Amino acid sequence: MRRSADSCWIVLRRGVGGAVWLAAVWFAVGAPAATTSRIAATIAEVQPKMVKIYGAGGFRGLEEYQSGMLISEHGHILTVWSYVLDTDEITVVLYDGRRFQAKLLGADPRLEIAVLKIEEEHLPHFKLEEAVEVEPAARILAFSNLFKVAMGNEPVSVQQGIVSVRTHLSARRGAFETLYNGPVYVIDAVTNNPGAAGGAVVTYRGELVGMIGKEVRNTLNNTWLNYAVPIDALRPSVEQIIAKGGMVAKPEPESPPRPQRCLELARLGIVLVPDLLPRTPPYVDWVREGSPAAQAGVKPDDLIILLNDRLIHSCQMLQKELEFIEYDAEIKLTLLRGLELVEVKLKAPSDPLPTTGKP
Repeated sequence: MRRSADSCWIVLRRGVGGAVWLAAVWFAVGAPAATTSRIAATIAEVQPKMVKIYGAGGFRGLEEYQSGMLISEHGHILTVWSYVLDTDEITVVLYDGRRFQAKLLGADPRLEIAVLKIEEEHLPHFKLEEAVEVEPAARILAFSNLFKVAMGNEPVSVQQGIVSVRTHLSARRGAFETLYNGPVYVIDAVTNNPGAAGGAVVTYRGELVGMIGKEVRNTLNNTWLNYAVPIDALRPSVEQIIAKGGMVAKPEPESPPRPQRCLELARLGIVLVPDLLPRTPPYVDWVREGSPAAQAGVKPDDLIILLNDRLIHSCQMLQKELEFIEYDAEIKLTLLRGLELVEVKLKAPSDPLPTTGKP
């Protein structure tokens, strides 16, 4: 990892069960004593609001961990939306080492955020409504569990840096591989590390500024972008998720109202990949020529991630959601095509399509 000439790494050591654990903190050399004291107080205040998240590993040995922050005393956690959360077993570890099984409460793929919930009360937390905006040259601290340094009651790592600029990530589309295309703070600190995504960026006074984004590489020159997403860009969606369950399909009620005729994918001209696993991702296998799906531009290998703004995890979930939709209703699908989100609207024809034969 790179570092500037006027900074150094300080290592904190804490014994846990006889073992020695390390957490990295990046401070400026020669900082005034008052500033150093303020930083130390902020670190002590913020650390209990941070969590470590463990879930599913990805393809090709991707890390099975990331960072998060508590945003309510009732156990709501803000983090990034990623493959790590694509499991029924999400573990959250608090600052004091307590472990909880977390529920994915909701997600917004466009913002690449997710909200988790653990069953615990009276937790220290950030208040999103008190988050601040900062200007370029503002000094910040970035908290995250980079490289999985902390696993129990060890503190997460802290880095010191400055905000270089507030810009719009969409200006870099075609260079930086990311779904998010909104405002970001570009940070002069190496926050783009495995496990850091979902961490918190705060001022020296501990005011919440933003959330560390996913690892993003510039495909033109192979460099990495260190950035955080401003809280003001995330807050409306986070509040919607907490209030309404967001975009996650709601549990099926005991006696759900079903239409007499429900919508079928075959009527839209979509065939999914074979449903061989409990959580087979709903990839499009093929699209019938001349069907509503073909006319709307749906393509093979598209991944269906939203149905009418409800997050879809699997082929089975998609089929179950369709059981509650009238056969002739118009639906909206959000598809992941490579690194691009595509929205299409579909409506089944009055006459059923044939269900055999590929295009």
